[in-house]
Amino acid sequence: YLVLRLMERSHLRQDCASQVAATPLTLGGKAAFVGIVLTALLLVTVSAFDLSLGLPTALAGIGTALGVSALARRSPIALMRDISWGVLPLVSGLFVLVAAVESTGVVGVLANLLQQAAKSDPVTAAWGAGTLLAFISNIMNNLPAGLIASETVAQAPVPRLVIDNLLIGVDLGPNLSVTGSLATILWLQVIRREGEAVGFLQFLRVGAVAMPVALFTALGARLLIG
Repeated sequence: YLVLRLMERSHLRQDCASQVAATPLTLGGKAAFVGIVLTALLLVTVSAFDLSLGLPTALAGIGTALGVSALARRSPIALMRDISWGVLPLVSGLFVLVAAVESTGVVGVLANLLQQAAKSDPVTAAWGAGTLLAFISNIMNNLPAGLIASETVAQAPVPRLVIDNLLIGVDLGPNLSVTGSLATILWLQVIRREGEAVGFLQFLRVGAVAMPVALFTALGARLLIG
């Protein structure tokens, strides 16, 4: 927060509209809210039973979209036109990438290296693994990077400190660049559709300062916890 507050101080000092007309929530908006809440409850329930989330998420999304379209008396085709279909091949490609890496035996090599490092010096291994995963997430996206890290940990019993630092790395690392996470890519598409432009270098200029500060602070805090 402090880094962002400092770097964006010139923008934050600008005048903001103090009175903005409130748009009343339509029936379709209320239905969408109910659908989101029900979807969240469904996914939590499915997760509690350790079941796959893919099909329930797809069915819940389709059901919510059809329900909102019916209440709003709008064709779902109009909604489908606003979907970023180009993201689907991207996500599919990321999962293919993970499968390809697993089939080559790289995960086994990574598991062996991580286990040896953790036995030799758990603290250094935790710092190194978390930091390395944070930056790798920006090269190959944190979705495949996180999946590969998960498979690596599953094959290599390591201290909880190492696992926690990997989680910190895959979570905070993608804040460096626009390619770091799928969520960033989706949000950029949304704001660009609304006429706002955020480029790669513009994002990187802020991320190169904010991400390392947040990353190393979090890794250090986890180390202090013990």
